Amino acid sequence: MNNSSSNQCSYKYEDYRETADWLLSHTEQRPKVAIICGSGLGGLADLLDNKTVFPYKDIPCFPNSTVQGHASQLVFGELQGKQCVCMQGRFHFYEGYNIATVTYPVRVFFLLGVETLIVTNAAGGLNPNFKVGDIMLIKDHINMPGFAGQNPLCGHNDERFGVRFPCMSDAYDKDLSILAKETAEEQGCSSFIQQGVYCMLAGPNFETIAECRALQKLGADAVGMSTVPEVVVARHCGLRVFGLSLITNKVVTDYDSQEKANHEEVLETTGMRTQDLQRLISNLLAKM
Repeated sequence: MNNSSSNQCSYKYEDYRETADWLLSHTEQRPKVAIICGSGLGGLADLLDNKTVFPYKDIPCFPNSTVQGHASQLVFGELQGKQCVCMQGRFHFYEGYNIATVTYPVRVFFLLGVETLIVTNAAGGLNPNFKVGDIMLIKDHINMPGFAGQNPLCGHNDERFGVRFPCMSDAYDKDLSILAKETAEEQGCSSFIQQGVYCMLAGPNFETIAECRALQKLGADAVGMSTVPEVVVARHCGLRVFGLSLITNKVVTDYDSQEKANHEEVLETTGMRTQDLQRLISNLLAKM
């Protein structure tokens, strides 16, 4: 497969089908929920019962992840009685993958029979009211790579996945968001639950001060380097989507500041808040 950053789709329906069929023949699990774990959040998969683990390198046509904090395996199992598949290690545009490769697993999930996609990520807080360690329920997104023509739906549209011009004004499921707020209240997490707009930039560098100020003016509350392409493809396939951002650092918007964003801080914060986030998703699944 071609992993260059060109925007041409390098996969055919048969490739996705081959991956899905291989997985279906190697596990008895038939997941209805897929969870994509962000940086440092792969521990979600450890909560699953009756686990079957597939390293990405063993799965036909499947890409591989190269980022610290990402484990590179699919974990099938049960969480709160619901059959799930967890993606420990997502693919990022900045790794040199084209956008079709970044989103490859989502179409495989659709062919496995998944109906709901839960996406998690580590993000920088743009909203001045957000604190490090807050969990933001994603209510909408700004697709910056999409503005530049890097959209996973560009190229030939296969109707077996979805329509040519899918709607994105309802990308994030409102009912799941309401359920998540109720769940957070019940487990005493409301004080650090926020809701807002996630903006995706391609990365891998963290943002300049001018970029952060521009994103704030555009109405973004958090910024990261993932999630949006997977959500676009999931909605194209008709999956319900629920998204969470863990605010791992505050972006720098002051030229006199000595603060600097770094990946170590990101992983440190995820370690601090992992338990709460895992519990939130686990309890949310119980209500679905």
